[in-house]
Amino acid sequence: MTYLVDTHNHTVASTHAYSTVHDYLPIARARGIKLFALTDHGPDMADAPHYWHFVNMRVLPRVVDGVGILRGIEANIRNEAGEIDFPERYFDCLDLVVAGFHEPVFPPADRARHTTAMINAIKSGKVDIISHPGNPAYPIDIAAVAAAAAEHRVALEINNSSFNHSRQGSEANCRAIVAAARDSGAWLAFGSDSHVAFTLGQFEHCHRLVTELDFPRERILATDPDKLLSFLERRGHPRIAEFDELR
Repeated sequence: MTYLVDTHNHTVASTHAYSTVHDYLPIARARGIKLFALTDHGPDMADAPHYWHFVNMRVLPRVVDGVGILRGIEANIRNEAGEIDFPERYFDCLDLVVAGFHEPVFPPADRARHTTAMINAIKSGKVDIISHPGNPAYPIDIAAVAAAAAEHRVALEINNSSFNHSRQGSEANCRAIVAAARDSGAWLAFGSDSHVAFTLGQFEHCHRLVTELDFPRERILATDPDKLLSFLERRGHPRIAEFDELR
């Protein structure tokens, strides 16, 4: 199966990452990635960019040599109310909002609190994709989260880096998330969670899980740009004319 979209990548603006926008482009072309998102960490993270970084992404071209660049963020879920760390008045500057738990912002608590916070973020209407919900440091009620994601049309991410070097021990949770999303009608996104351009579009573990669990291809946003862009438009994001050549 071919995957053409990567919705989770970091640049040197998140200072624990090591690549620029320019670094990503030749890797995308070489691997056949048609659309990728820049999703640097939200401002509450210690080494995250100032919110001006996200506001100023308007200077980026939409398409470079046939590769589309989405202006996004990996925001932090701050609390049980599901609030995230990006000013609402600037949401129009973003094409895509990914959000999840990170220890410096939301210290791990208990299953009930994690579940409440994640479901409230899903219900808020401000988050398009939940990042790495399989993180074992943040146990959740997977069935309840998947049902909320299906109801509110928010995608759940399968994060390829969780199987390699981040969030070790995610396999069982990610497997359960794929199964719950399959049965509830929820959508899945694939994120390489690249902190260096060399891993852009690497989804071998994501592919393995959806294959083993017979997840329907039509609800995997990574398969083609039109599927992701249509998903975002149905969530209220405006159509981006410059991306029409990718559809």
